[in-house]
Amino acid sequence: MKQEDKQQLLVKELCARQPWGVKVQYNNKVYSIDYVSAEYKEVKLDILDNYTVGISDVKPYLRPMSSMTEEEKRKYYSFIGGQQPYDCDYSAYPIEYKFIYEWDIKNYMDFVNANHLDYRGLIKKGLAIEVTEENNPYK
Repeated sequence: MKQEDKQQLLVKELCARQPWGVKVQYNNKVYSIDYVSAEYKEVKLDILDNYTVGISDVKPYLRPMSSMTEEEKRKYYSFIGGQQPYDCDYSAYPIEYKFIYEWDIKNYMDFVNANHLDYRGLIKKGLAIEVTEENNPYK
């Protein structure tokens, strides 16, 4: 993945997650984001003195999709067509039989962003830090 593609992906992620207080790591410290500049690919951190850094210098803290609680799974699967009801085993359904209704996309996106779930695979790409029990800035 090219540097420009990584920056663009981080801009999309951080802009979408900003309303839910996404935490990022910068210089081995945890910060909140005050502002994301998509044009300049910069992030303003919640540090005094109007401090901005390059988008590539921060890593958001995200949770793997596999870390959802049972309650979160029920909510998550309520958005996925071909997965209802939650207590049935639809795991054998091919991915092309799973869908989200158009009117529910906003609610789905709000849910995954508000819960800091890594639905784009940023952790595996090395662009995000996995939230663990010991390493959870959202507590």
